[in-house]
Amino acid sequence: MNTTLDIVTSKGLTYEQKVVALAHAAEDSLEILNIPEKTRHYMDIGAICDLSEGHAPYRPRYIMPDYEKAIREGCEFLRLDPPKDLDELLSFLMIFYRHVPSITTYPVFLGNIDKMIEPFLDGISDEEAAKKIKLFLIYLDRTITDGFCHANLGPEETRAGRIILQLEKELQNAVPNLTLKYDPDVTPDSYAELALYTSLFCANPAICNHKMHKDTYEDYGVSSCYNILPIGGGSYTLTRVVLPKLAEEATDREHFLKELLPDCLKHMGDYMNERIRFLVEESNFFESSFLAREGFIDRKKFLAMYGVVGLAECTNMLMDDKSKTYGHSPEADDLAEEIMSVISDYAGHSDALYSEVFDGHFALHAQVGIDSDHGITSGVRIPVGAEPDSMFDHLRHSARFHKFFPTGCADIFSFDPTGRNNPAAVLDIVKGAFELGDKYISFYASDSDLVRITGYLVKRSDMEHYYKGEAVLQNTVHLGGDNYRNAHLENRKVRAIS
Repeated sequence: MNTTLDIVTSKGLTYEQKVVALAHAAEDSLEILNIPEKTRHYMDIGAICDLSEGHAPYRPRYIMPDYEKAIREGCEFLRLDPPKDLDELLSFLMIFYRHVPSITTYPVFLGNIDKMIEPFLDGISDEEAAKKIKLFLIYLDRTITDGFCHANLGPEETRAGRIILQLEKELQNAVPNLTLKYDPDVTPDSYAELALYTSLFCANPAICNHKMHKDTYEDYGVSSCYNILPIGGGSYTLTRVVLPKLAEEATDREHFLKELLPDCLKHMGDYMNERIRFLVEESNFFESSFLAREGFIDRKKFLAMYGVVGLAECTNMLMDDKSKTYGHSPEADDLAEEIMSVISDYAGHSDALYSEVFDGHFALHAQVGIDSDHGITSGVRIPVGAEPDSMFDHLRHSARFHKFFPTGCADIFSFDPTGRNNPAAVLDIVKGAFELGDKYISFYASDSDLVRITGYLVKRSDMEHYYKGEAVLQNTVHLGGDNYRNAHLENRKVRAIS
């Protein structure tokens, strides 16, 4: 879909999706960023990818409002007083969410949703609370039609959290994406097991290693797929280095590690800084946004997410012995860690503009992949269909690479439906994984309609409609449907609980 007319006349897009696509087309008609010739070369070969952020950035990619502050104080711009009961709270949030922008035009973060609701449940029965929250959850799924929208639970058990988990199993909603912040010292086993039991019916929630993330920023939230970002801030941009595309340019391993990779990393960093400079200094976003004026976001809490994708394929391409592959060979994994060390060194020592919350440097992110990726595995994951037979070996390998990514790295596991019978065993897997150093994992059952694509959720039934050229409600079905086929996600190894 390359022209405005293609968008306007499409049979496979809803009216709302056409409006969003036309807005992106208008933004992309501008060429205002200073992009050097060498950077454009890396973009042309696909080694630097801006993830379709647009050529004239006019809002941060990910915005993480402090909703709890808004609930306490109200919002002058939206003429909203602090809510006094559950009805007022849910109405407050529904209105507020409508005015939170992001790269998707929809909010990517809905807050610590259980903690926001919990104080308003006093004096209300579970039955009455469930009825009101159910309508609220249906509203979110039907109006925020983008799977990158994310809400958080935990780490403490709450009555609101239990109600939400029970409802999600019933509703089978793709939005919001949910994460349970899990800490074995804080989260009761029974609560964590309910979350995991629920996920094996509706792929929600994913599980975050709270112990590893709680000190990254003063206060963090999980947004989009699994992006760990400071509440009250967010991320200006997420550009990614596509490692296998860069490896195609290398004459040998030494050339890649010593010359090509460092040069590409520098040009990508410079490009990201140019995007940030325009956004902060010229777009007037922070001057015009009520979120900033009223203190729900703070420019000093924004950072730059430096994305990495395709480590597996890059490693395999650079191996002299093609029988030794990423995730299965110590030699290949050592090379992969060497590649990541080069990237980590650049990110940790290079200046990122207006990124005070991350000490003025870039923050690494294991990027999930997009619909146009072919033969490129998300982040630092082992390719689908090539997973180790042993889940322990898989998790141990993941932990080795999760350590590089302060703004998010995750793995996805498909389980045999019989796993629903033993959520305690699934929790044991989570505990073991987090002790190894894994930061974030998610599960779904192999027979579930809802599947986790790379970090977001899509229904198989919706993908079938999309494949027939029919319009579908959720924007992310377009991305998920293509990614599901291109990455052959139906071949994910199905794990059994013994």
